Amino acid sequence: MADTVREVERKYEATDDTELPDLTGVNRVAAVVEQGTETLDATYYDTAGNRLAADGITLRRRTGGKDAGWHLKLPVPAGDSASAGSGQARDEVRAPLSDAPPKELTGLVRSRVRGRALLPVVRLRTRRTTRLLQDAAGTPLAEVATDAVWARRAGPAGEEDAAQGEVRWHEIEVELTGAAGGDEGLLDDVGQALAAAGVRPARAASKLARALAETAPAAYGDPGRAGAPVKTGAPSKVGKPRKAARRTAGDVVLAYVAEQVRAIVERDPAVRRDLPDSVHRMRVATRRLRSVFRSSTKVLDRAVTQPLGVELKWLAAELGVDRDREVLTERLDGALAEVPEELRFGPVAARLRIRAERSRLASRQQVLAVLDGERYLALLESLEAFLAEPPLRGSAGKPAPKVLAKGVLKDHARLAGRMQAARDLPAGPARDQALHRARKAAKRARYAAEAARPALGRPAKKYGKRIKRVQQSLGDHQDSVVARGALRELAAQAQTAGEAGFPFGLMYGREEARAAERERELPGLWKDASRRKHRDALR
Repeated sequence: MADTVREVERKYEATDDTELPDLTGVNRVAAVVEQGTETLDATYYDTAGNRLAADGITLRRRTGGKDAGWHLKLPVPAGDSASAGSGQARDEVRAPLSDAPPKELTGLVRSRVRGRALLPVVRLRTRRTTRLLQDAAGTPLAEVATDAVWARRAGPAGEEDAAQGEVRWHEIEVELTGAAGGDEGLLDDVGQALAAAGVRPARAASKLARALAETAPAAYGDPGRAGAPVKTGAPSKVGKPRKAARRTAGDVVLAYVAEQVRAIVERDPAVRRDLPDSVHRMRVATRRLRSVFRSSTKVLDRAVTQPLGVELKWLAAELGVDRDREVLTERLDGALAEVPEELRFGPVAARLRIRAERSRLASRQQVLAVLDGERYLALLESLEAFLAEPPLRGSAGKPAPKVLAKGVLKDHARLAGRMQAARDLPAGPARDQALHRARKAAKRARYAAEAARPALGRPAKKYGKRIKRVQQSLGDHQDSVVARGALRELAAQAQTAGEAGFPFGLMYGREEARAAERERELPGLWKDASRRKHRDALR
């Protein structure tokens, strides 16, 4: 069984005669306690082209020390809680020692590896001396490790490659403990004390990155060799950003596409680990990507993007089963919390809990099956190939503002038509469905504005915020429609079992009122979002 540790650390250059300054009195540090010296022996695994290292991921088998075993270090995606600022935040997923990389870890890198073999690439031996920084109460705040490192390329069986030279270096790691509560202020202060002693921040992000760079053979650029230079992870065809005034429509669109592809790949391990909000964020990335394909037909060849859009729609629908289950469970739990205790007749809470647990098990199994399926991996391969050779059309080379503004305005017109169609219908299921279609159009318009924001600036940002308010109101209305359907089913089940259905009827009535309130506020929100001056500002 794998367990996970959140790691927030900083690395520094050192030499064999570097002496640590006295860290007593730094921030909350009251004592520096010697922990002794140990020898660590680690073999790092990667693909032939270093695909894991390119994304800042390390997979190693390590012996020695208190945490011997397999370690997979995954960067914390930007925007997640506890993603460090200047400190390097990674989740270290651990598994017991075994001869081959364990499936519980290799599954977490499948979105990067995609069937390619994981091979030993580097062997590191480290002589580590550790000191523990404690506060006045004796609570551990951070570990300071002084490491002497020996690195050599690894052969196919993990043994040292005698044909490659060995490199040596010294470094210092400062890592927060759980008791420090992610206090990067402590890391800042320790870093200042080290800087005053002449210690510099490390140039390499990890031991593996430094080892790969310093032991690389002369045959650079051969992706079939373990010594190929570590890639940055940025799509080659996107290139360096141009100055805002000179960026073309192709530059802006491809940068947005690359961002969403990275988001899908980065969220994959979090979804597999069942982390909060991971399914939602991955699903949003698929929708944003599909939306920009549909909104950028003047920039990207539709003959290429349309099949990708079909696959993205499929993936979003598969992820949607689990996400919709999450939303409905939260909504029903919230609705029950508003029902006074004296009106909760019968086992209403138990019935909601049983329903949630059954649906969660089924949706979770479905999501994992999708992520392990060949269709999903084929989609990731296709998206990578797309970025390597993007199918640009003539308008891709034109200035971004004018081209992208047309796409946003086209999506706005589509949304306007759907809003009008919904308003023309009487209350009932048909209008509910029409409002749901308008919600989808609002998302597309919002994402189009989001993608165009680097070119259109503040007008696109403000427009996107106004459309988001419309989308959220429409979304709350649709969530109410779904919740009422579930409440009808629950009430029928309770009646069949001879239980009171009153609590479900009460919750149903409140959901009905909530939907009516959303319909009353929609005209005002839409009027504000659809003012001509807002659209003119985009031109």
